[in-house]
Amino acid sequence: MQAMTRPSTDSYADSATRFPVYFVSHGGGPWPWVDGMREQFARTEQAFRQMPQRFPAKPKAVLVITGHWEAEAFTVSTAEHPSMEYDYYGFPEHTYRIQYRAPGAPALAARVRELLGAAGMESAEDPRRGFDHGTFVPMALMYPEADIPVVMLSMKSSYDPAEHIRLGQALVPLRDEGVLIIGSGLTYHNMRGFGRPTSTPVASAFEAYLNDAITAPTAAVRNERLVHWEAAPGARLAHPQEDHLIPLMVVAGAAGDDVGRRLFVDQAMNVAMASYEFGTVAEPSE
Repeated sequence: MQAMTRPSTDSYADSATRFPVYFVSHGGGPWPWVDGMREQFARTEQAFRQMPQRFPAKPKAVLVITGHWEAEAFTVSTAEHPSMEYDYYGFPEHTYRIQYRAPGAPALAARVRELLGAAGMESAEDPRRGFDHGTFVPMALMYPEADIPVVMLSMKSSYDPAEHIRLGQALVPLRDEGVLIIGSGLTYHNMRGFGRPTSTPVASAFEAYLNDAITAPTAAVRNERLVHWEAAPGARLAHPQEDHLIPLMVVAGAAGDDVGRRLFVDQAMNVAMASYEFGTVAEPSE
């Protein structure tokens, strides 16, 4: 574990509003830059572009818990100018030249480590980690000007859902410090199932379980259902490995007592891909 630096948190301590928190299904690969795929995700694109209208203010920074990064300890990205991680294969050559030039936020990374330390959680930092597509796809649609600093936070490779909920609980103060917290994954992530009609009922049944969980009237009930997600219909068919589900656990913890709601559900590649929000939001004008 690397030594924890003392954070400079002044810029994250004077927000007068509490930000909502989100879990987003980020879709397949670099789809906004691929003809044919972009049309499949038209509903997702529309929703991502409209999301900033739901926030109480422009965030000072965004913290993304990405389903494309796991480590032995919870790890934050500390680069001032993050590079790109083209963590996909088989796509057109131009998709390996995509650039999203949002700055990093070392002060926020230090604040995250401070909060985790106060909660008794070990953490580390990575100055080389770049933006993976679970990060740059939603961010490029939400903030195409790339003018909001972005920090990534890894999952822990154990995938322990209760531990990731506790991680989220440790991050709650950030919501009052001008930071938008986003968990980026998918409600269905079985590479062998995408595009198959037989996957449609599996994905829908599993998403219905998740929706029932996140709309539960109390955080205790919600978190209990999420901890036992493997009891859901088709759980292991929907997630043979739970890397794309675990960011939802972090978001559920960061939600505190806020009851969740389904933000939208897209139907792409024959499966349901849902996104959820927790907290008070401003409904976008028509």
